[in-house]
Amino acid sequence: MTTNFELMEALQHIEREKGISVDTLLEALANALVSAYKRMPTAAEEAIVTIDPDTGEMHVYAQELDEDGNVVREWEDTPADFGRIAAQTAKQVILQRIREAEREMKYEEYAGREGDIVTGIIQQGDSRYTLLDLGKVEALLPQAEQVPYERYDPGTRLKAYIVEVRKTSKGPQIVVSRTHPGLVKRLFELEVPEISDGVVELKAVAREPGHRTKIAVWSNDPNVDPVGACVGARGARVRMVMNEVRGEKVDIVPFSEDPPEFVMKALSPARVKEVRIDETTGAAEVIVPDYQLSLAIGKEGQNARLAARLTGWRVDIKSETQLAEEEASYEAQDWAEGEWVTDDTGEMVWKPADGSESVTADQWSSGEPAEAGAGDAEGEAEAARGTGASEAAAAGPGAGADLAAGSDEASGAGADAELRTDEANA
Repeated sequence: MTTNFELMEALQHIEREKGISVDTLLEALANALVSAYKRMPTAAEEAIVTIDPDTGEMHVYAQELDEDGNVVREWEDTPADFGRIAAQTAKQVILQRIREAEREMKYEEYAGREGDIVTGIIQQGDSRYTLLDLGKVEALLPQAEQVPYERYDPGTRLKAYIVEVRKTSKGPQIVVSRTHPGLVKRLFELEVPEISDGVVELKAVAREPGHRTKIAVWSNDPNVDPVGACVGARGARVRMVMNEVRGEKVDIVPFSEDPPEFVMKALSPARVKEVRIDETTGAAEVIVPDYQLSLAIGKEGQNARLAARLTGWRVDIKSETQLAEEEASYEAQDWAEGEWVTDDTGEMVWKPADGSESVTADQWSSGEPAEAGAGDAEGEAEAARGTGASEAAAAGPGAGADLAAGSDEASGAGADAELRTDEANA
């Protein structure tokens, strides 16, 4: 039996300083002492070590096991100088256990925080990533999660969005982002009390980092304006968010469960005349006045892209002039009149309204009706040529003589022309 009050005091001090429980440290110490005991010449093959959590008394119990691993005999075999052995072997193991426990605690602290915002101090950066000091741990800001043209000067405080927490042998690895749409969402939750209280909800966020963000907000209280709550008095709240994202423009639009109205609001500041929703294709055809077309599309299509991401509809913007031209072209086309019906064999056929022969779907897709029409035209031309030849033959020899006379006259005219040319040369 070995009593060690100093050891217990040291373990209690570690518990207070590092936050590691005494039970965890005693378990690590007991395992270390078992290993130390087995290295002794007279040690048994199997043994356990018990440590009293109040007095620090240590006991070694040697064990004899049968073939099945059951304990058949147990006796105390605590060495006389076990306190010295414990002091020699326990230090390194306890330090290792402390490091492992600290890494585990750090991981547990951030493991469930994906989607939260953390504030750190920029340490250093290179072409691959930038390091943020979060206090107990460091976070990685990869190049892919950095906003283009945004500078990260060492010593500057920066807010970032946690996208992943990885567990490694060296402790937790926290990956943060400055481009994630959730960053803007969390910043509004920090600045707008109505959002944290549940009165105002952020329904959707669409973002192009470094340029523009659109958010859709909804109020559960009819007396609270969701857009005004997010903007704040004289724009104070939205300005705080914009400062955190280094001047990125933020558009706040009211959410609507009516798709045409939601698409119309999402395209602000452009004024929309009409929205036509096609639920089968997921497209929204937007009609705007001619002078609003460029504003609705935005610089390089930015406004239309953000509106499409915000609403979930594929947005197709047209001016009133473009729509009128398309409708006029549509009405000017000559459409075939008829209908698709099922014949007696169960096959789909096109039945013309004029009562002509029906056309199967295969014939329609292969263009056989058109080819048949071309063949008829060629037949009519051949027939016409044949008719002309027949009429010439029926005219008799007189017609042939007239043709021959015409040829002789043409030859005489050519000879006269040659004679005049020779005289001119002479």
